[in-house]
Amino acid sequence: MKTSILVLYTGGTIGMMRDAKTGSLVPFNFDNLYDHLPVLRNLDYNIDFYSFENLIDSSNMTPEFWISLAGKIKENYDKYDGFVVLHGSDTMAYSASALSFMLENLAKPVVFTGSQLPMGMVRSDGRENIIASIEIAAAKNQEGCPMVPEVSILFENQLLRGNRSTKHNAEHFNAFVSGNYPNLADVGVRIKYNTEYIAQKTTKKLIVHTKMNSNVGILKLFPGITFNMVHNTLRTPEMKGLILETYGSGNAPTTEWFINELKAAIDNGLIIYNVTQCKSGSVEMGRYETSLNLNKIGVVSGHDITTESALAKLMYLIGEGYSREEVCSWLQVPLRGEMTI
Repeated sequence: MKTSILVLYTGGTIGMMRDAKTGSLVPFNFDNLYDHLPVLRNLDYNIDFYSFENLIDSSNMTPEFWISLAGKIKENYDKYDGFVVLHGSDTMAYSASALSFMLENLAKPVVFTGSQLPMGMVRSDGRENIIASIEIAAAKNQEGCPMVPEVSILFENQLLRGNRSTKHNAEHFNAFVSGNYPNLADVGVRIKYNTEYIAQKTTKKLIVHTKMNSNVGILKLFPGITFNMVHNTLRTPEMKGLILETYGSGNAPTTEWFINELKAAIDNGLIIYNVTQCKSGSVEMGRYETSLNLNKIGVVSGHDITTESALAKLMYLIGEGYSREEVCSWLQVPLRGEMTI
């Protein structure tokens, strides 16, 4: 039986073509993908395509769309060996992180990819990204098990763990970086799978979580941040959790008003999650005096998690209805390989 792959198009640059009459970019008809990528016929797979009815630019991505995407994967989970998600690059790391938490016990590849240039342009990186993504989604080991049974991102010859990725470049084709975790695979003449870093296949039944709570926020520290900005952010109505983007290894101002504002918010039930602004490295609360106070008042360490993954994890845990104490506990341990402790 041939390996079967479902390609899901959500919107974004990769699916755009230049209209011959108007010169403007219009959505690509994926029913005709074989005409534009005839090399796909050389792959001995059954490849089906599904385009969401309401295509969106990834800048308009929402948790509601993540739920639709997870639902479509659930609906087709037993019919296909792997999935490729074509997605705009701007919020791809957020979506890949979210899907990693939503798809518990995932045992099949879900490969996100996109492009910096539309498919219809001569130098588009989209063609190679689609081809490599399909190959990876279909790849199996000698035992017939998927090579990469997790949510990943394929961009410019690098396969990265989805919830470890961040978009760091808007100009170059190598748009994504995984500062705290090695590549899952490197695409060259051959695809080299770094099996020691890839999640092990589970035999448990897939569980799809669809209760994402978006009452969370992000506060990025900067020199000169004012009392009013901190005060008003911490008192955002209905906010359940806040990601505090700190300096270096989790450091923050030691001024009395700042610490008092955080403490008051925590005492009032807000979960504050300490994540470094750096693209690589880890939060180590208490290593310096500038993070010691955060530890004392109950700020939760995010270790080496990315902001994108931290946001998705907070939405997932709060959405699942865990108590504040349970959420704080789960935030400090890896659930889907999203952090190293």
